[in-house]
Amino acid sequence: KFAKVLIANRGEIACRIIRTCRAMGVKTVAIYSEIDARSLHVQEADESYCVGPAPSRESYLNVEAIVEAIRQSGAEAVHPGYGFLSENTAFAKQLQDLGVAFIGPNSESIRAMGDKIESKLIAKKAGVNTIPGYDGTVRDAEHCVELARQIGYPVMIKASAGGGGKGMRIAANDSEVFDGYRFSKDEAASSFNDDRLLIEKFIEEPRHIEVQVLCDKHGNGIFLNERECSIQRRNQKVIEEAPSTYVDAALRAAMGNQAVELAHSVGYDSAGTVEFLVDKHKNFYFLEMNTRLQVEHPITEYITGIDLVHQMLRIAKGHPLKHAQKDVQIRGWAVESRVYAENPYKKNFGLPSVGRLTRYQEPVHIPNVRCDSGVTEGSEISIYYDPMICKLISYGETRAEALHTMKDALDSYVIRGLTHNIPLLRDIITEENFVSGRLNTSYLPAVYGERFKGRRMTSKEQVYQLASIASAIYLREEARSNQHLSQAKPTANLFIDFSGNDSLNLQDMLSARVRVNGDKYLVQVNGGDYEVEVPKELSLGALTLEIPIGNEKKIVQIMSIDGDGRLLIQFEGTVFKVRVLDEKTVKYMKRMPVKQKPDASKIIQSPLFGLVKSVSCQIGDQVNEEQELCVIEAMKMSIIISATQSGKVCEINCKVGDTVLGDQVLVQLQ
Repeated sequence: KFAKVLIANRGEIACRIIRTCRAMGVKTVAIYSEIDARSLHVQEADESYCVGPAPSRESYLNVEAIVEAIRQSGAEAVHPGYGFLSENTAFAKQLQDLGVAFIGPNSESIRAMGDKIESKLIAKKAGVNTIPGYDGTVRDAEHCVELARQIGYPVMIKASAGGGGKGMRIAANDSEVFDGYRFSKDEAASSFNDDRLLIEKFIEEPRHIEVQVLCDKHGNGIFLNERECSIQRRNQKVIEEAPSTYVDAALRAAMGNQAVELAHSVGYDSAGTVEFLVDKHKNFYFLEMNTRLQVEHPITEYITGIDLVHQMLRIAKGHPLKHAQKDVQIRGWAVESRVYAENPYKKNFGLPSVGRLTRYQEPVHIPNVRCDSGVTEGSEISIYYDPMICKLISYGETRAEALHTMKDALDSYVIRGLTHNIPLLRDIITEENFVSGRLNTSYLPAVYGERFKGRRMTSKEQVYQLASIASAIYLREEARSNQHLSQAKPTANLFIDFSGNDSLNLQDMLSARVRVNGDKYLVQVNGGDYEVEVPKELSLGALTLEIPIGNEKKIVQIMSIDGDGRLLIQFEGTVFKVRVLDEKTVKYMKRMPVKQKPDASKIIQSPLFGLVKSVSCQIGDQVNEEQELCVIEAMKMSIIISATQSGKVCEINCKVGDTVLGDQVLVQLQ
């Protein structure tokens, strides 16, 4: 085995690699940017070296500084994780010339498969099914439009050296091709230092299925079943599972054999993933090969019992594979939810958010739950890197069991201080189409429309349960403020106001009659009976509360509570605004004038913390609705800020290079 391995990455994947190295008795070396000096991966490694300032081009993509860290540390090998330099041919070749092992495939394999244009030609030659498209590099925007017309809309424009959904755009007409070309090129340059693009037919309503392969330096190769990765937004995966509900044994073997054949055709010698699009007739087409460890590799590890990082280390050292194809089984089911620091209620199902994790508690106390993260309480999510907080993985003997475990894990996951996407994840795993396996890459817009609004209660029963819990918590808090539970009212007539929750769409208040009997609150909501138990020893200040209601237990989080009956309760993943009122308060409220909302339609605000990349308007310009005004970049992603309606630009509060806050006013129309 290697004595010492340098990890050319950061965050959760660096921590993940350190975990396997530690189990093997291999010392680890971390690298870090100045802003990451106190990060978890730096703390967990045996030694660490700073490689530059916060921007990734000056640190995690700074090959000269990383090579110097290798020299100073005496590391024998480098594991690149994913992203950054993981698929950089020149870096792998440079390590080879230095006599340092690259824990990944050889540089020729990376070059062949890392370039989407060349990989498609190689796949065709190897007999792998491929998507119709242009077998070359797109020269410019006009050439892109010409090719799109030849191929036929819709088309997919994507970075030749890309991955992880960066530098990808779907276009349905000439105008979208022009925009898609520009932004894909910018994102490709920012993420990969390579702005070459390709174009191909966009397969409508496909499933995104990927096959994990393992090949050694002795000509052996196997595939480790498939992963279902169809739940995506902005071409980035949100939830993955293994195996797929859609893939049968024949399809699995066909895709797996083609994947191994493709790997052999380029002399592949590490862990890698061959991605396919599968249509509704179970035809499959080669999409790309990722010559690295995948983000979602843990679910494959769960169902096969094979540690992929361990295998990569063994292969890089020259050992033959320990497993043959006949040894690879499917044991149970695994699901991965990608927990991001982002606002899931924004258009396109989430824009990155930044901030500090003021409270943070992973649900690792739940059996069959794994958290691959690179953060702790107090960690900062910055503008410079991917906003992933954690990969939350659940396992079960069956899919239903794995999903039930994931539900409890998401309910118990405590993240405070910034916005996160747990509400969306929690809703998806219990949504009827997902539960029944009816999904494709258009799942999110098909199910939720333009944006996610919050937990959609499938019955009045769930709403009444939430009302009952809110009533019980309100009375418990009232009793606590009186210092003696004995002073709690034996009965109470309450009203529950849910206005302000888009997903509930309840404008009328619910009525609740509550009888208190010790720790039990017997609640009648609109005629329905519910028994809620709030034990005396249960602190309302606890991060999570497990509250019995009827024959089940609900895991809730009280985000805030005040003496005016206003509560923020996280219930089934979503934080709901609830106000519990007594009869006297409701009587007075009816006499209050309705407050009118100010017209904010002419104020254009930044949806997130980011860097202004361009401003395409001037004071005095007449602009139309949906016209581009400026572009904000955050976490390597470009966001177009458009006019919300027609008007004349009367004020511009930003310029290129400015850092802007979320909700900061950028442009004002007259």
